[in-house]
Amino acid sequence: MNSHLLFSFDIDRETNTVHVQREFSAGVDLVWEAWTNPEILDQWWAPKPYQSVTKHMEFKVGGWRFYAMMSPENELVAWCLQDYTTIDPKTRFTYFNAFADENENPDLPGSDW
Repeated sequence: MNSHLLFSFDIDRETNTVHVQREFSAGVDLVWEAWTNPEILDQWWAPKPYQSVTKHMEFKVGGWRFYAMMSPENELVAWCLQDYTTIDPKTRFTYFNAFADENENPDLPGSDW
């Protein structure tokens, strides 16, 4: 295993922006699938011991993901909404992220990812 994989976390305080770059010891197809397939995304997205449960995901520009973050006791912690704004296949994507209510109404202001 390569222990010298890129992980860059840079903060630009002037623009209130965080830039994250991460290299994985896996092929591009597998990494892309891990971010774009809800069955796989739910397996790793939530910090342990929580669980991510996707209710809806349409990975396309103008599409969205609506998911719940669940506690180990299977209690709802939060609903979250991600609206996909750009997609460059197998390279990058961006989305607007916000907490939401159970009816998919965002709790603004949210953030761009």
